[in-house]
Amino acid sequence: MPGNKYFGTDGIRGRANGWPMNAETALKVGMAAGSFFITGDHRHRVVIGKDTRLSGYMIEQALSAGFLSVGMDVFLFGPLPTPAIAMLTRSLRADLGVMISASHNPFDDNGIKLFGPDGYKLSDEREAEIEKLIDNPANITLAEPVALGRAKRIEDAQARYIEFAKRTFPKDLRLEGMRIVIDCANGAAYRVAPAALWELGAEVIAIGTDPNGFNINEKCGSTAPQRMCEKVREMRADIGIALDGDADRVILADEHGELIDGDQVMGLIANSWAEAGRLKGRGIVATVMSNLGLERHLAKLGLTLERTRVGDRYVVEHMRTHGFNIGGEQSGHIVLSDFSTTGDGLIAALQVLAVVTASGKPVSEACKIFTPLPQVLQNARFRSGKPLEQAPVKEAIAAAEARLNGHGRLVIRPSGTEPLIRVMAEGDDEKLVRRLVSELVDVIEHEAV
Repeated sequence: MPGNKYFGTDGIRGRANGWPMNAETALKVGMAAGSFFITGDHRHRVVIGKDTRLSGYMIEQALSAGFLSVGMDVFLFGPLPTPAIAMLTRSLRADLGVMISASHNPFDDNGIKLFGPDGYKLSDEREAEIEKLIDNPANITLAEPVALGRAKRIEDAQARYIEFAKRTFPKDLRLEGMRIVIDCANGAAYRVAPAALWELGAEVIAIGTDPNGFNINEKCGSTAPQRMCEKVREMRADIGIALDGDADRVILADEHGELIDGDQVMGLIANSWAEAGRLKGRGIVATVMSNLGLERHLAKLGLTLERTRVGDRYVVEHMRTHGFNIGGEQSGHIVLSDFSTTGDGLIAALQVLAVVTASGKPVSEACKIFTPLPQVLQNARFRSGKPLEQAPVKEAIAAAEARLNGHGRLVIRPSGTEPLIRVMAEGDDEKLVRRLVSELVDVIEHEAV
């Protein structure tokens, strides 16, 4: 469990030009991560991508200086989705991959995500070792003048990713006749996602493709999909696709502008791959937040849903350990390990489009494969301490579970970034679910005073 000074559940993240997302820390991260991954006497290289935030320029240059100072060559890709960086780290046989992004956060945040040479996000243990070097720069060996790294921009990185994404779509299918709205959140995929869809034959209506350094995720993208839904209805499109700022998550809309979340996407792809004999692990991996309706649907097919704690890195770890090839989160992080080592919004959308195209059905019929159970989430705020360890809270949780009587679930967990307890309940009886959540929040906040 991350308890690190710099790294959280998804790399380093914070307000741009404040601690820890300032130039000084980025320089230290480059020196420390570079030093950690320099092993052997070959010429070492790191690949760096970013989204469209203004602060990306500052972080990119500071990171580069750190890597160069320890003797690593730096390949700069510019704006490119997070999954593209993971893919290119492996493809270019780099020792390390870096994505500069705060994902779905507003422009004034930024972050640093690190990928190992296998394209997977670093483990907690590796991040802890890098943190030690950040705080103890005396243990970092700087390169001699003759061994300093070189930096260069790679001009064809976007084309490489577009071709990679297109190869994940079945060769015998095309998107001719499909009218697709794609919302790129003014983020990292603003060029590559519309291009890939168009090259596969679709009529593409692209929005969220005018980044200015400040408008990433601003009233657009997967966290604000209303604009995408409205555009689908306006243009009478067949489907809407909304990515987030670094394009590692996706939310869809059908031809009526009705949303399709990550649970439906995972269920649809699992159905398709199971029928084709491609599904590994006899099920999928999701988090504790995925709807019970998905679990019941899979059970009818003889498939399982294995749950992890919230965070796509934990989903990926479970997939790797237990041999699954589909996993993800309700929020739209979909990991298809046949193709990618991390969530990839475009590739997940292409797999859905493959099912829709092959079936000939409208998206509203093809993609809504189960009826979600009523699910209610509410936050309980506390000032200090550990309210979940208080006896009255424990008693209230036990009583709530007894009242559900096997016809629903409770998920109660502390936020990883704020003094909040997240209380979620779902079940067949919506009124009961809402009442239980409200009562539990009241108990937690009363005990937390």
